[in-house]
Amino acid sequence: MSNYELELDKLKREIIKIGNLVEEQVFEAMNALLSEAISEIKEIKKKEDKIDKLELKIDNVCQTIFALQHPVASDLRFVMSALRISNEIERIGDLSMSIIKKSKSVKEKHDLIVKHDIANLAKDVEQIIVKTNYCFENLDAKSIEEVFSMNKIIRIKSEKAIHDIIAEMKENSKAVVSGTHLVMILKHMERISEHSTNVVESVYFMINAKILKNESK
Repeated sequence: MSNYELELDKLKREIIKIGNLVEEQVFEAMNALLSEAISEIKEIKKKEDKIDKLELKIDNVCQTIFALQHPVASDLRFVMSALRISNEIERIGDLSMSIIKKSKSVKEKHDLIVKHDIANLAKDVEQIIVKTNYCFENLDAKSIEEVFSMNKIIRIKSEKAIHDIIAEMKENSKAVVSGTHLVMILKHMERISEHSTNVVESVYFMINAKILKNESK
């Protein structure tokens, strides 16, 4: 393989690596939300630092590819998409970290989580990030529409839960503090899902050389 081909291969491997790290972080965030036990923040921060360093490394690899030669059309799409995907994945990592921190502030969260079926929504969020990583790693066109469908389901469930939690806060002042933090967490979960659709949009661009126009997003 030429140096150019090696750099392209390296870029894909680094995207897969950062995707896997963020997938782990999403799972940790959902666990922090649903469980009383929360992982050590120091350990989670180490992973966050790894993600930040990987994003910088991906930027450097892309610059190296551009410096080696002018990429052909398909390679140019891959590099451009890789830059966007890296950014979207890093944002998912930031949102996951925020969920972990905010989960500490949700007192009596077990009752709220059970009452509003948050565990089911958390499972959906875990599944969408797994499907998103699979979509990129395998350039799987079928997974693109699946991610959009999953995002729609997550948005509907989240909006219903937020509506019901706000209604409960109006009736029960004791639920206001925990309910407010939980609403913020649900908004973060929605955004994780939205960023996942942005990733698969980039995969679509890589495969089809055109921008995806999906009204179901």
